[in-house]
Amino acid sequence: MKKLAFLFALAFGSMALTSVQAHNHAATPLDAALEQYIIIQTALAGDSLKGVPEAASALAATVKESAGGLPEATASQAESLGKASDIKAARAALKPLSNTLIAALNAQKEKTGHYFEAFCPMANAAWIQADKKIANPYYGASMLSCGEIRKAL
Repeated sequence: MKKLAFLFALAFGSMALTSVQAHNHAATPLDAALEQYIIIQTALAGDSLKGVPEAASALAATVKESAGGLPEATASQAESLGKASDIKAARAALKPLSNTLIAALNAQKEKTGHYFEAFCPMANAAWIQADKKIANPYYGASMLSCGEIRKAL
């Protein structure tokens, strides 16, 4: 009887763990791309390239694996960002990637409820962020709060 109870607990625990693991994965290729994008946006807002090449590479791979689920330009834009040799080049490469992903989000009928389009007039550029508090990836600490939330995506 104890053995049967143990096997039942083991099977139930495995199902629960699988369920938790499934919730940790992005639901769509766009969700997966945005998770990587936010890593990039956060690093650049913090005046850092830490994790940027890896996130850009993962974003490009997600696009390539999506079989048309995301605009093709997204992969090459992410690859360019990942190859940036310094923060200035990474910030410049973020602009077209941001525009492409914002367009993809705007094309959806339903809002994600998780992302916001922000805009910096000094950089004349938009970006996506995960909360309403401005964290400008184009200027980092020198003008971290420069910009405004345009809309929820």
